[in-house]
Amino acid sequence: MPLSDPQKLKNAMQNPEQAPLWRALQSLRSVVSFMNTGAHPDDETTRMLAALSLRDGIKISQACANRGEGGQNTIGTETGAELGAVRTLEMERAAKVINMTHYWLSQSVDDSIFDFGFSKSGDETLEKWSEARTLARFVEIIRTERPDIICPTFLDISGQHGHHQAMTRSAFKAVHLAADPSYLPALAPVWQVKKLYLPAWSGAGDAYDDDVPPPPETLLIDASGADPVLGADYAQIAEYSRSFHQTQGMGNWVEAGQPNLWPLNLAWHFQGKTGKEESLFDGLPKTLADVAEYADVPKLENPLQNAQQAINAAISAWPNTSKLRAHAAIALGVLKLALPLCPPNSRAETEHRIRAKIAQLSQVIWLARAALPSITLTPKSVRPSGQLQLKIKNLSPDVTAHPAVPEGWAYTEIAKNTFEIEVSATATPTDPYPDIWHPEAANSPLHLALSWQENGTQVETTIDFPEKPIIRPAISATLSQGAAILNLQKPTPLNIVVSDIQPEGARPSILPLNGWHIAQSGNAFTLTPEQNTLPESSRFSLLLNGQPAQAVQNISYPHTGAAQLCTPAEIDVQVVDITRPKGNIAYIGGGNDIVDHWLKKLGINLTTLQAADIPKLDLSTFDTILIGVFALRTCTPLAARMPEIHQWVRGGGNLVTLYHRPWDNWEAATTPLAPITIGKPSLRWRVTDENAEVEILQPDHPLLTTPNPITQGDWQGWYKERGLYFAAEWDKAYTPILSMADSGEAALKGGLLSGQFGKGRHTHTSLTLHLQAQNMVPGGLKLLANLLSA
Repeated sequence: MPLSDPQKLKNAMQNPEQAPLWRALQSLRSVVSFMNTGAHPDDETTRMLAALSLRDGIKISQACANRGEGGQNTIGTETGAELGAVRTLEMERAAKVINMTHYWLSQSVDDSIFDFGFSKSGDETLEKWSEARTLARFVEIIRTERPDIICPTFLDISGQHGHHQAMTRSAFKAVHLAADPSYLPALAPVWQVKKLYLPAWSGAGDAYDDDVPPPPETLLIDASGADPVLGADYAQIAEYSRSFHQTQGMGNWVEAGQPNLWPLNLAWHFQGKTGKEESLFDGLPKTLADVAEYADVPKLENPLQNAQQAINAAISAWPNTSKLRAHAAIALGVLKLALPLCPPNSRAETEHRIRAKIAQLSQVIWLARAALPSITLTPKSVRPSGQLQLKIKNLSPDVTAHPAVPEGWAYTEIAKNTFEIEVSATATPTDPYPDIWHPEAANSPLHLALSWQENGTQVETTIDFPEKPIIRPAISATLSQGAAILNLQKPTPLNIVVSDIQPEGARPSILPLNGWHIAQSGNAFTLTPEQNTLPESSRFSLLLNGQPAQAVQNISYPHTGAAQLCTPAEIDVQVVDITRPKGNIAYIGGGNDIVDHWLKKLGINLTTLQAADIPKLDLSTFDTILIGVFALRTCTPLAARMPEIHQWVRGGGNLVTLYHRPWDNWEAATTPLAPITIGKPSLRWRVTDENAEVEILQPDHPLLTTPNPITQGDWQGWYKERGLYFAAEWDKAYTPILSMADSGEAALKGGLLSGQFGKGRHTHTSLTLHLQAQNMVPGGLKLLANLLSA
């Protein structure tokens, strides 16, 4: 079996133990800083950034708007904030590979800078995000990181994602505001960005379709070539970084020796300069040796040149770690003495560059030590007022180590290099949305602080624990179901069981609501609606000893590690009146939706099939087969059975396929019963406005009448968007049933296609019915029930 692209990338990056030291060493080569900006995790221009960082030593960073909560998930069923938590961890792992500091504009689950779904408009995006909030946070990031250069990944033009447009537009405004002392002076000291580049390449592709050509090239970044120690091309290292974005299916294999060229356009210069440049470093201090002249501080000239000479010697000493440490320690000592020499009028251009080198040198010296200690912190999770134990083994006698703890916590050394950590009674749960990650020091509030003397120079650094403990909420419980559907066609009381109660022994209760009877037996509850209950939504809150409880969603993947998302412990109930389809129904999923879960809650008789069931599946036992999102790609045996499924349809079967992308093993000529071509780029073949008007083309079609009449009211309250990857072309055997469009655009009619084939029917829909089901939207559930009615 051939290796997948991510497997090839992982094999290529099986580096020697000293690879982290080599990567850290490269950061010493330059004092220039370069900030890439984008809207979502995976928007980083990684193939260019890898060479700038690991070859040129440029301090790279990224400012990213949101956590990608509205994106797709190719490895699981997390959506919304749960997906945002996963993608946050993915982004941190990706950033680590290329030594990149990462900033999020979005700072919490409730932040207005949220991935609300696909947008075609920068104006719409900034309205939903709040432009004032976006700019304030963007300026705070710029003033904190102090980049010399900013370069958005995308252009602010029609045909691009609205989020991309908004971030590029905001970059121009934020650059000016960051240098304005009258704009929010409390954020951080002002900072003058020197250059702003735009990509001089097209952003068109499978997803986007730029309406105008890119700006002219004024500088070409040649990122070709290979790292001499890591043994991989910079493009391969970049794709290994991108392979951590597994929820988005990223990480493509690149053959060695391929050109890796990135044309840029100098769109703005703080001194008004325009035209061609020879180098990215034009007009900037490339190394420490250039800083004194650049900032006009003669008294710093000798110390900074001496520090740069020691840095050069440290790099040249590789792989002799003893000599490397000695030279790095000399550079560190010189810089510590030079820092107080920065005069007030030049601190803006000198101090942050020196401090960055001090942090980088300290990390290099730590990684260059002959043997690093073994560190364990137990248990893996803890609650307020709990205890952790830290054990450090094989720590060099000259190194002092102790835990650095959040405010209100305490620690005691109970034995040599063994610590007991007392968690504060008011400790807050671990944040799944940290707003910064940087490579040269610890990122968690709880970490390890290290100090020692290296050739007479005092060295201090911090490192994260190998496994960060998760702080659980003080009051929490697990509900057997946090969302439920009650179908008046089959009204069944809702049974709720409360478990994992913390603190132990706390008494649970559910706040009563009008129109509902709540019966309790210990930790079990039964919710029964009164006879006159109408279709509507209700939300029940769980209390423990009279206090609001939290529910904990544990999230863990091998490539990310663990995270948690804490939300109020509540039960959302949607009462509906939906006639259920009859017959035996099979659901074949691809792991990217949980439609079957919600259909069963509706009271529908449905069998969920796994990939292992498909090869020997007896199709004749089912009246309807529902193929889930992406299932033709992720459920590998399915494609081979499609010819038989076609015969089953012609014999009277009802086949329903939910939305697929062109690359999801969807063959236009052979996957459907008759040709259906899925449109791309997706921007042209989707309706992003969840409230877009829907025109009924076939009002008497059975899908709109049987067994549930579909009315205009059923198109209200939809979640996120109407649909995506609409069909662009289809055989005349299929009938388009609906027409819809985003404002000002041509109507799309390929969102719901149905055709009779022999005695059976195939319906393909690009409507986001899986999301409507997951969010218990009555109209979406009703339409889905109709599609399944044979």
